[in-house]
Amino acid sequence: MTPPSLPLPVVVVTGANGLVGSHVCSALSERGATVRAVVRREGTAPRLPGVEEWVGDFTDPDFATTMVEGADSVVTTVHPLDGDAEAQRTVGYDGTLVVAEAALDAGVARLVHLSTAAVYDRRPGVGDVDEHAALATDDAGDYAVIKRDLDLALAGLDGVTRVLLRPPAILGPGDSSVWNTLRPAHIKADEAERHAIPERSFAWVHVDDLTALAADVATGLVADAEDPERGPVVGACTPVNVAAGPATWRDYLGTVTEALGVEPVWEEGPAWTGRILADRAHGWGWEPKVDLPAALAELRDGLV
Repeated sequence: MTPPSLPLPVVVVTGANGLVGSHVCSALSERGATVRAVVRREGTAPRLPGVEEWVGDFTDPDFATTMVEGADSVVTTVHPLDGDAEAQRTVGYDGTLVVAEAALDAGVARLVHLSTAAVYDRRPGVGDVDEHAALATDDAGDYAVIKRDLDLALAGLDGVTRVLLRPPAILGPGDSSVWNTLRPAHIKADEAERHAIPERSFAWVHVDDLTALAADVATGLVADAEDPERGPVVGACTPVNVAAGPATWRDYLGTVTEALGVEPVWEEGPAWTGRILADRAHGWGWEPKVDLPAALAELRDGLV
């Protein structure tokens, strides 16, 4: 007798047309999930099996309530990197909390939030950073501070299992890719962007590896655990660093400037030379598949 199949999970993804959001949708589709791909503009969601386009403003509490109704998990990926502090707070901070509170009220099992390793204090001399490390100070810049404050606000919610994925620089091709497209454009146009301390750590992860973990958590392939080193703790908020192997700014900037035909300007001075430790993610069964040579080759090939 064939056992009955389990119902396919329903997962809401905000920012489904962005670099990370679109890859999350793809990874969820591969896992057989039904995906509510939330976008602001019609026709911009990925066209994939199981992916349904939901057009609306997730910062609107009424729309947020509708989009999470009956969902098993929610993955939030939106933060306006090119906005001022007010825009970042309105969309990234306030909007994400609207979604989180709607998910809590709807009884959604898991909320997976795309945070950032920028929430950590990574000043010179700090050393390696795990999930217990000190957070960024108030002078760390709008992006780091607002993302830090959002993590703290999400940690203060009760009743829904929350996972905060904290990646460093996200490599991977795409028009909206900061490190493969937007940052290289600035490096090409502005000599000031070519300055760096070569030994400074360049912590990174490939978008495919990051979103594979997001999809595994959202679909329950990463099981609940009593120990946060083994999986999400039910009803708690668990931060998880998602970072690949070591690299330096000589690796990243050297690759970009060589591909663009411009010269880097190497400087001396104090710099953070530690690593973003991903031992917790490894304990959840995650292993990155894209190594540094492959990621840099993809970056270079996209610029020549």
